[in-house]
Amino acid sequence: MRTGTPTRDSFGRLGLLLPWLRGQAYPLLVLTTLIWGANAVAARLAVGEVSPMMLTCARWGVSCIALGLSSRREIATHWSGLRGAWPFIFLMGALGFTGFNALFYAAAHHTTAVNIAIIQGSIPVLVLLGSVMLYRTRVGPVQFAGVAITVAGIAVVACQGQLARLAQLSFNVGDVWITLACLLYAGYALGLRRRPPVPAIVFFAATALVACLVSLPLLAAEIAMGNFIVPTAKGFALIAFVGLLPSFVSQMTFIRAVELIGPARAGVFLNLVPIFGPLLAVLVLGEALSLYHGVALALVLGGIYIAEKFGRREQ
Repeated sequence: MRTGTPTRDSFGRLGLLLPWLRGQAYPLLVLTTLIWGANAVAARLAVGEVSPMMLTCARWGVSCIALGLSSRREIATHWSGLRGAWPFIFLMGALGFTGFNALFYAAAHHTTAVNIAIIQGSIPVLVLLGSVMLYRTRVGPVQFAGVAITVAGIAVVACQGQLARLAQLSFNVGDVWITLACLLYAGYALGLRRRPPVPAIVFFAATALVACLVSLPLLAAEIAMGNFIVPTAKGFALIAFVGLLPSFVSQMTFIRAVELIGPARAGVFLNLVPIFGPLLAVLVLGEALSLYHGVALALVLGGIYIAEKFGRREQ
């Protein structure tokens, strides 16, 4: 894992826009999860405005354009350093980016939001377990307890404060798809520790390019099946949003945070996504804010605090 003082090369020109965050893992992770929470709201707004595979493909296209405009010199200088790493880059981009998005959008058509929220809460646990198995990361009982508390917070959101709803869950193909999506993204987070020895911006540009190209057959299939929706003006605005923030800025901030504190510790913060999502939905979609949101937020933040402050003493 690459640690130490961040440089412009390791963070790209994005570091010039966010200079106060370049060496601060926790603010980087909060910003990352806030953007991903906003992405969930954008996905709901996109229904009927732009079709899922079109959104998946276009978001990575926008991201590639943004990377080319902002970091073309860094990319051109270090592109040769990717030689020999393309099989790994293909897997990271195709599975961690395109695969996750495609499965997530497909699952939403077959399962409930309750199931999706609970299953998504498994990502930090998967990252933690994967870190133990692959990298022999030492994780003590206190850190595991912190993760469990954060997952409890996700469960509170998922069942909307009514724990009896958990007993009514049923599993279908959508649940299988979202579980596979979580496994893919956990694998991506773990794989960041083995990225080629090039600046983060260059590695991300390569994976984004792969994600864009791999999503083209999915878009073609969507068109062939008659499910394609020509983007409306609102749809194009949403494409620009998800392409610039969830698919560009947040990916770079997450990569840098993993560099600073590792995938296991960074993965715990992913539990903030289902917290920020409902909170932003209140502001953007006008959904009601309930007491259970506050309870869930307290559990998630408390679990992160325990895992970070006391968990590190066990390592």
